[in-house]
Amino acid sequence: MASILTNVAHAAHSAAATILSAAQIEAGEPIPLKPIKEEDPEHSIMLDLSGKNIILGVPGAFTPPCSSQVPQYIADYDKFKAKGVNNIYVIAVNDAFVVKAWKEKLAPQGTGVRFIADDKGEFTSGVGLLFDASGLLGSPRSKRYVIVAQDGNVDFIAVEEQPANITSTAANVVIAQL
Repeated sequence: MASILTNVAHAAHSAAATILSAAQIEAGEPIPLKPIKEEDPEHSIMLDLSGKNIILGVPGAFTPPCSSQVPQYIADYDKFKAKGVNNIYVIAVNDAFVVKAWKEKLAPQGTGVRFIADDKGEFTSGVGLLFDASGLLGSPRSKRYVIVAQDGNVDFIAVEEQPANITSTAANVVIAQL
C-alpha cells in the first residue's frame, strides 16, 4: 500500500511540475516579470532587465555542476561588462537563505554577479524552464539555461539537454555570443 501511495505521489508531483511550467520562452519574446528574492527572504523584487542582461538558470545551489559553472561567470564579470552587459543574474529554485549562503561560498570577497532565489519557481515556470527534479533534488527545479536579454526581451537562449551538462551555457560560450 505504501509503495502505491509513493508512486501516486511521485506521479502527481511530476504532473504538477509539467502543468506549472509554461511553454519554453523563445528569442524575441518578452521575459515575464515574476517575484524573486535577492538577499532578503522577506522582500520580493523584479529583475531589472533594462539594457543587456544575462540570466543564468541553474538546477540547484551547492550542487557540483552549478558550483563549478558559476565561478567562471564571477571571474569573467568584467569581460561581460566590457560587452555592455548591465547585470548577470544567477537564478536557482532555492530559498533565499540557501542562495545567499551559496553566493558567500563562491564569492567570499564579493561579486557584481547577482544571485537570485526563485523560491516558488514562479520565474522559472514563467519562462517555461521548470522540470521535475524530484528524483535527485526533491522538487521541481530549473533546467540549466542562459538567456541574453535586451530591454526585457529574449535576444538569445540556450538550454542544456541534460541538467548536469555545461556546454552551451558556459561563460566563454555566452561571451562569444555577445
